[in-house]
Amino acid sequence: MLNASPSARERTDRATLLRVIYDVLWHAAVPFLPLRLWWRGRKEPGYRERIAERFGRYDIGAAPPVIWVHAVSLGETNAARPLVARMRSRFPDATILLTHMTATGRAAGKLIADARTLQAWLPYDVPAFTRAFLARFRPVAGVLLETELWPNLIESARAARVPLYLVNARLSRRSAARYMRIAPLARRAFHGLAGIAAQTEADAQRIAMFSAADPVVTGNLKFDVAVSPDALALGRSLRERFGATRPVWLFASSREREETLVLDAWRKLAHSDALLVIVPRHPQRFEEVAQLLARRGIAFVRRSDARPVTHDVQVVLGDSIGEMPAYCAAADVVLMGGSLLPLGGQNLIEPIAVGRPTVVGPHMFNFAEATASAIAAGAALAVHDADQAVHAVVSILDDAARRSDMQAAAIAFCDAHRGAADRLWTWLAPQIERAMGEITPRDGGSSPRDPCR
Repeated sequence: MLNASPSARERTDRATLLRVIYDVLWHAAVPFLPLRLWWRGRKEPGYRERIAERFGRYDIGAAPPVIWVHAVSLGETNAARPLVARMRSRFPDATILLTHMTATGRAAGKLIADARTLQAWLPYDVPAFTRAFLARFRPVAGVLLETELWPNLIESARAARVPLYLVNARLSRRSAARYMRIAPLARRAFHGLAGIAAQTEADAQRIAMFSAADPVVTGNLKFDVAVSPDALALGRSLRERFGATRPVWLFASSREREETLVLDAWRKLAHSDALLVIVPRHPQRFEEVAQLLARRGIAFVRRSDARPVTHDVQVVLGDSIGEMPAYCAAADVVLMGGSLLPLGGQNLIEPIAVGRPTVVGPHMFNFAEATASAIAAGAALAVHDADQAVHAVVSILDDAARRSDMQAAAIAFCDAHRGAADRLWTWLAPQIERAMGEITPRDGGSSPRDPCR
C-alpha cells in the first residue's frame, strides 16, 4: 500500500468510502424493511411469507453438496430452467438451492422445484445477513443470473471461499453509465466474481470495463426456455374464450402510465372489432388498471372472472401470474410493455418464441441487441410512440399475409439463436465440477425441447 501510486490510492480510498456509505444506508433501512414487505404484501401476499429469511434467519437446511442459483424475479427464474435441468442431470446427488427477491420469482420457482430443489429468499445485502445465509447452506458454488451484483454478498462469498459466477449477464449502456458513477465499488464487486458469461459481445465489452477478466459470450438463455405443452394448451383455451375468429392483440407486461397512452391511441383508431388483452408487468397494479378501465367506461373482463368474453367486451385484463406464454399464444399480435416510456422494455423473446409478430416502442435498452436482431430479421417492428404502436398493431391485424411473414421470421429468428444453454453449460460445468471436488458428474443428457416449435 505504501508503494501505491496516488491515483491507485485515491481509487482505493474512494472505493472504501463508497462501501461505507453503502453499508450505512443499508443499516439505516433495516428497521423499515419489514414494514415495506408487509405493505407490498397487501397486493402480493408472497412478500409476507418467511420474512425472517430476508434477514438471514432460516429454519430449513440443505443436504450437501449444494449448488446455489439466484434468480431475482420472474424473467430470471424462467431463464434458469434449462440451466437447472442440466445441473440435475449432471449432479444427481446435489441439492439445488433456488433463491429469489420478488414474489413473482418465487412463485415461478415453485414450478421448477422438486424433491432435490429448495427455495429461499436471498437476504438483504447486509454483511451479517449474507454471512448467515452462506453459513446456513454452505453452497459449493453460486450462480447469479443477469444483473445481480450485491457487494456484501460477493464479499461474504469470497471470504467463505464460495465461487460466484454471473451468467446470462447483461449490462445496458444506461446501466454502464450509472456504474461509472460508482466505478470503484462496481469494480470491487465484479472483481469478486469467479467468472462471467455475457449474453452478447456488447454486454461483454461493457462488463469488461469493470471486471478483472474478460467475460465469455454464451448467448441469451431465454431463447432456450421451452414453451410447455400446458402453456400452449392454455393459450388455445384462452383464444376460444376470447373468440376464435375475433382479432386479438396483447399489450404484454405493461408498465405504469403506458396503459393510458395505449388506450388513448386506440380510441383514436376506433378499431372496434379487435379485442385488447392487457397484462400488467407487476401484479400489484392489477387493481389499478381495472380502475382505469372502469373510469373510462371500457367494457372489460378479468382473466380471473368466470364471465364469458362477449363481443361487446373491449378489453381482457390479464390478472394472473406466470401465464405470459399462454397469453402470447392466444394473441395475433403483441405490443411489448416497458418500451413506450424510458423503462428499458420487457422480454420480447416470449412472444417471438411462439411465433407472434411483435411491436416495440423506442425504449428497449435493456434488450437492445435482441431487439435490433429481431427487427432486422423481420420478427419485430419498432415504432416511436403509442399512436404509432397501435396503428402498427391494427395494420398487422388487418394484413394476414404480413402476419404470416412475421410469424415465419419469428420462428426462424428463434431457431437461429438457440444453444445458449449448451454453450453456457460447456463453460460452467467444469468449474462446478472442480468446486464439487470428489463428486463424479454424469453426462448432461439431451437438450430441452426447441421453444420455437
